[in-house]
Amino acid sequence: MWSNLPFDLLANIFTYLSPDSLARAKAACRNWRDTAEHASTLPVRHRHPPWFIALPTRSWGLSCYVHNPIKDNWHFLPLDHTISPIKPIATIFGLILLKLTSTTSLQLAICNPFTKQFKTLPVLNLARTNPAVGVVENKSNQGFKIYVAGGMSEATTGGAVYQPTIEIYDSISEKWEIIGKMPVEIAVRLTVWTPNESVYSNGTLYWMTSARAYSVMGLDISTNRWRELSVPLADKLEFAALVPRNGKLAVVGGACDGDGCIWELGEDDDVWSLVGKVPFELGIRLLGNRVNWGSVKCVGIKGAVCLYRDLGSGIIVWKEVFGDEDKWEWDWIEGCCSIRGGQIQNFPIKGLLMYPNLAHSAF
Repeated sequence: MWSNLPFDLLANIFTYLSPDSLARAKAACRNWRDTAEHASTLPVRHRHPPWFIALPTRSWGLSCYVHNPIKDNWHFLPLDHTISPIKPIATIFGLILLKLTSTTSLQLAICNPFTKQFKTLPVLNLARTNPAVGVVENKSNQGFKIYVAGGMSEATTGGAVYQPTIEIYDSISEKWEIIGKMPVEIAVRLTVWTPNESVYSNGTLYWMTSARAYSVMGLDISTNRWRELSVPLADKLEFAALVPRNGKLAVVGGACDGDGCIWELGEDDDVWSLVGKVPFELGIRLLGNRVNWGSVKCVGIKGAVCLYRDLGSGIIVWKEVFGDEDKWEWDWIEGCCSIRGGQIQNFPIKGLLMYPNLAHSAF
């Protein structure tokens, strides 16, 4: 019966499979492999929760650990050694945007940890060190643009200067283009005080800065104009991170001896609204009796937000209830302490959330 199903119908059925089940379906026969490959490219709503990817910060590029939310178990996933050393920046449609750490100037690449594909992106027009990097996805054609702002470049007279320009990479044309200038003072802040994590919301690309008190810098991508937003409890937070939530910008933060909170930015104003608090018992489970949020990291994607410390400490999850994006619930993921009976040593990690992409055509 299955062999008689039309190609498009079978591909639609495959979109309901979880990534691990889809991988097994691809291995059944050539017809199912081609159908599953096509199913991986269809622009359907995600029907399964995202996977948590943990990359060891002490050995970038050698391997990663992956949590399957369907079966609630961990897997060890070796990476191709030819791509090391690398440092993860963000996820793009089931791919990982990487920085190659073998060079001082920014050199980017993308990889698919599940299909072992890797691609180095072209060199920027202007060599720069430690700029802010942001991603804007185009869901209509699965294309994306990478924005690079600030950083430091070599001066013609020697030494180094802050680079007051913005450069973008278009995945369709596969070229970099300098699109304009930016205030030097913003270039300095993005270079010195900004991690690479960014969030795109309603036409603006945002980065968190941690100079003195936390604040947010936003770039309107249609006008190339910048604006600064204050952060709730900015001078009291021990950590703060930007995440997307229901298409809006949100801040996750934790204050000394206080709660972990999530604030969401209103669409028509610059007012933050408190939309969630980490349940006390989950906070204690992650931090212990001494509540110190300074060691906490955070990552978000459409439909989920995770707070974590290291590989073995466990993960607090705030996720969208399937079928109702206005309702979110709290959950807990046990840390990765063993895989198939083998003990795993605990170590610092960089966490990513992604919806696995099993299509080789993604490259």
